[in-house]
Amino acid sequence: MKPPPFTYHAPRDLREALDLLAEVDGKVLAGGQSLIPLLNMRLAAPAHVVDVNRLPGLSGIEAGPGGVTVGALARQAEVARAGVHPLLGQALRLVAHPVIRNRGTVVGSLVHADPAAELPAVLAVLGGSVRLARRAPGGSSGPAAGRGGSPSPGAVPGGSPGPVVREVAADAFFAGPLESAAEPGELAVSAFFPALPPRSGSAFEELARRHGDYALAGVCAVVTLDEDLHVAAARVACVGVGPVPVVADVSEACGRRPAATVPWEAVVAAVRRAVEPEDDIHASAAYRLHLVGVLAERALREAAARAAAPP
Repeated sequence: MKPPPFTYHAPRDLREALDLLAEVDGKVLAGGQSLIPLLNMRLAAPAHVVDVNRLPGLSGIEAGPGGVTVGALARQAEVARAGVHPLLGQALRLVAHPVIRNRGTVVGSLVHADPAAELPAVLAVLGGSVRLARRAPGGSSGPAAGRGGSPSPGAVPGGSPGPVVREVAADAFFAGPLESAAEPGELAVSAFFPALPPRSGSAFEELARRHGDYALAGVCAVVTLDEDLHVAAARVACVGVGPVPVVADVSEACGRRPAATVPWEAVVAAVRRAVEPEDDIHASAAYRLHLVGVLAERALREAAARAAAPP
């Protein structure tokens, strides 16, 4: 399989990359683990491909009290090894195979917005965000930036305007299957994953036909306990059962009980009501609905147990 013809660009800094993206109709190449298969199968035929791998300052992984910022060029394997966020680590071990994670980027997976992928669900359940940059109107862009090694917005020598930077929350970022809020001319420069609250635990459960395949269904969960170790909050995000990650707040269904006495059947029923899976060649809607319930119970139980475990 060979990709359709395109013009290849390899900008050396963010200014040049944003100028290119403002002027051409093209796709961004970072890890390429989603883009290259689409090109080879002729499912995408951009006139231009803009390779951002040479851009400095976009590969940072920065952890702070509030959460983790992952730069656009941080590889999935690097983020997993860094151990900067428990739910990120739990999700990344399920992403494809090591050879894919060695090249694939966390931010690239978010922008690709596959509803069956793990990382969009993590961003969604945590209430994270993606930072997007574009060339300022009427001029070329300067060093752009933000948290976690992304460049910071502002003027450049000579008075040129800096790039326009906006931050899009997860609930607005995923617009549909393979469709994100990133607009033509914009480059995703980083993603922010909020830290888990104190006394919180997380878990990610999924089922795939073969290891490394996209999941038939998957669920990630975050459970937070209060000082008396009663469930104060519980959220899940489901993959493979809707056009975007489906987030359900099931705190009320947990009833602020000790984790060991939570009526998981009622909680699982609330999760099932939140999803609308469809039939396809891999599984029926009914089977996916069943899987969501089974996986949600496993993930919630495991997250609650981790939250209750001694530090």
